Amino acid sequence: MNKATADDLACIELQLGRTPRDVHAIAYRCPCGKPAVVETEPRLADGTPFPTFYYATCPRLTGAISTLESTGMMAQMNERLAVDAELSGAYSAAHDDYIAARTALGIEVPEIKDISAGGMPNRVKCLHSLVAHSLSAGEGVNPLGDEALTALPQWWLTDPCKSEE
Repeated sequence: MNKATADDLACIELQLGRTPRDVHAIAYRCPCGKPAVVETEPRLADGTPFPTFYYATCPRLTGAISTLESTGMMAQMNERLAVDAELSGAYSAAHDDYIAARTALGIEVPEIKDISAGGMPNRVKCLHSLVAHSLSAGEGVNPLGDEALTALPQWWLTDPCKSEE
């Protein structure tokens, strides 16, 4: 992780089409070098609790994930979670990792103490959060995020961030 520079924040603003909120750090950079996932403060400046610690910002990445969500992958993952104890345990551990990383910032937010993102630890409701976690934490931490990431095309190869420069 590294602190966001002024250039990073300007890039993220272009990526999102709005001013980014309470970026703590860049959690993952696209192979082109631009920010792709940020760590967001667990309590926004306006006081709102914000459990989505890892937030995907790259429009090519988020677009590819949205396309993947439309394939029914989340329903299949939920079915497997219901019957595969090993997968369920690994996914629960991913939930714990997510919360531990956010807690490591030292910002206590009791409202979201045991809440992660993406439906963890019991279901899958957002591949964006799971992929962002996998990209940030590295392979082997979030099994379903890793699975979704593997299913994505190499989003950075076509028109690599030209429109965001």
